[in-house]
Amino acid sequence: MTDTTDPTDPTDRTPTTDPTGTDTDTDGASTPRHRLVVLDMAGTTVADGGLVERAFERAAAHLGVEPGSADHAAKLRHVRDTMGESKISVFRRLFGTEALARRANTAFEQAYGELVDGGLVAPVPGARAAIEKLRADGRTVVLTTGFARVTQEAILDVLGWRDLADLTLCPADAGGRGRPYPDMVLAAFLRTGAAADVREVVVAGDTAYDMLSGRRAGAGIVAGVLTGAHDRAALEAHGATHVLPSVADLPALLERETRA
Repeated sequence: MTDTTDPTDPTDRTPTTDPTGTDTDTDGASTPRHRLVVLDMAGTTVADGGLVERAFERAAAHLGVEPGSADHAAKLRHVRDTMGESKISVFRRLFGTEALARRANTAFEQAYGELVDGGLVAPVPGARAAIEKLRADGRTVVLTTGFARVTQEAILDVLGWRDLADLTLCPADAGGRGRPYPDMVLAAFLRTGAAADVREVVVAGDTAYDMLSGRRAGAGIVAGVLTGAHDRAALEAHGATHVLPSVADLPALLERETRA
């Protein structure tokens, strides 16, 4: 096949790769190797001080689960183990029927929203600056959550983060399946069009399910952070390519990866 590309055509901006690994357009402009960054919210970019557990306890009480009982302890343990997963999915397993799961989820979202409105969430130190740095470096940033859209928006409003990221996604935006499925990462990939290859995607989160969703989506970097639910061992066991003290360390990691 004959190459019909006109090397003099100023509209032809086919990227090439320079020796540092940074993609360079034919006019000399450069874009980062890892172009799309998908960040979890609670525990990763947002510090909520254990509000998930507090909201779950309110929801469980609403459905008659006795605090201090063996049933309560088992259900709370499952909530901790599945941090990062879509909450409605968690409640389906805990309560057995769709009707009970939806009642629990509604009670949970209401309780969590009330706690958020009470000023009990804050940015993880350095998170806002990290997101701004990532975007200034030419990367597209997407914030994701296992919460419902109404709860996600409440958090964004309280923090003043409505315009901080390029896109925000909840499980309903990706067909209803949250983590550990890869759907939200792939929805970010498809909806932003920021990357040409899933290996250009970076996923960062604080839970084992964040790591699983990133690996299942084929992301080139799946970074665990130690500001949330799970420790280094759990993050690495579920596929973390890197473990960082905080999301604040992510821009520096990506700069090092670009120079490598």
